Amino acid sequence: MSGNKAHNWKSSYNSIFDQKLQEIKNEGHYRYFNEIERKAGQYPKALHHKDGKTKEIDVWCSNDYLSMSQNAEVMSAMKNAVDQLGAGSGGTRNISGTTRFHVELEEKIAKLHGKERALAFNSGYSANDSALTSILSAIDNCLVLSDELNHASLIEGIRASKREKVIYKHNDVEHLKAVLKGIPFNRPKMIVLESVYSMEADFAPLKEIVEVAHEHGALIYLDEVHAVGLYGENAAGLAEQEGVADQIDIINGTLAKAFGLAGGYIASSNSIIDFVRSFSKGFIFTTSMCPAVAAGTLKSVETVQENPEIRSRFFENIKLVKSELEKAGIPFLDSGSHIIPVIIGDSKLCRKISDYLLEEHQVYVQPINFPTVPKGTERIRITPTPSHSKEDIKKFVDAVTQAWIKFMPKHEQLISSNLQAKK
Repeated sequence: MSGNKAHNWKSSYNSIFDQKLQEIKNEGHYRYFNEIERKAGQYPKALHHKDGKTKEIDVWCSNDYLSMSQNAEVMSAMKNAVDQLGAGSGGTRNISGTTRFHVELEEKIAKLHGKERALAFNSGYSANDSALTSILSAIDNCLVLSDELNHASLIEGIRASKREKVIYKHNDVEHLKAVLKGIPFNRPKMIVLESVYSMEADFAPLKEIVEVAHEHGALIYLDEVHAVGLYGENAAGLAEQEGVADQIDIINGTLAKAFGLAGGYIASSNSIIDFVRSFSKGFIFTTSMCPAVAAGTLKSVETVQENPEIRSRFFENIKLVKSELEKAGIPFLDSGSHIIPVIIGDSKLCRKISDYLLEEHQVYVQPINFPTVPKGTERIRITPTPSHSKEDIKKFVDAVTQAWIKFMPKHEQLISSNLQAKK
């Protein structure tokens, strides 16, 4: 085969991908990555690099909810671990990749959630995908009840198990009951849901879900990634806050949001954890978490639990941002959680607003488009932290107000009148 023929043959494949990429660009759903360089110890300050130029910006969309990635003790713990063990783990958990930091971290997580045992993964996505696939595949004829707004990792884990799935309406306990009506009690079942839904910013009705699960003989798999570290007396999440943690069979969490590092985990009974570590391909056949990450996370969990003022400042700032947005007439979803979504409803407009805030006001909020949220519900997602000062908050709200006047004219009159009332 000549070189030209080989080239043309491969080009035909590339054209498929190029066409699909052009389609999402035309729709405004293509994802552009902003290159930022966070300044250690100075969060939310960061440097934005674009076209050979650098500007200082304020970050308002990070999942580093408590700014723990910037905590001096956490960074020190990571540096010490590197000095002691080196950078990488050296292998899978089964082949030289289990260090004392991995073991201590899993013990800490199990204690955090009041479970017999825990298992650490390299990401929350991997933990959900791998755990659900292996657990559900082992339970013959298991019926899975999945909330319609569940994260992609939960959906993929369920799908890969090839078990029958029924989707119930978001947070709708009555619909869940209706779905389960007539299903024999002795048929295996699992309800899969999240405690805090990151795009809608709402809480799951956990107490009611637990009652339904008991009534129908269903296990509960709860994703606490946007709640762990933030809610509950010991920062264990919404299940702890609602007093039902002991009724949740499997808890999934992340080390990458409130705790500020990377990785995910599941916490459950000894039997379930031992089964997953023995049968989950996503756990078995991957290099383990870097020891420094495990060490840093250990210190982060301890620091959050021992310093309640971190969470107090966090929730004070959440309250202040919401109050200032209300005064400015900026509409947002307020379901009581720490996440503040502002619905734009158009992907291209969402991108324009985000770009304007970044370029003109040095305020960074990433546009959230399809497939993360359904088409027509595009939004910016605001996540205040304890590190945002009152001056940062004022600057941010003023910038969003100017963006709203510029790009959302139907709200301009309301905003203008609110601004006059504040003077």
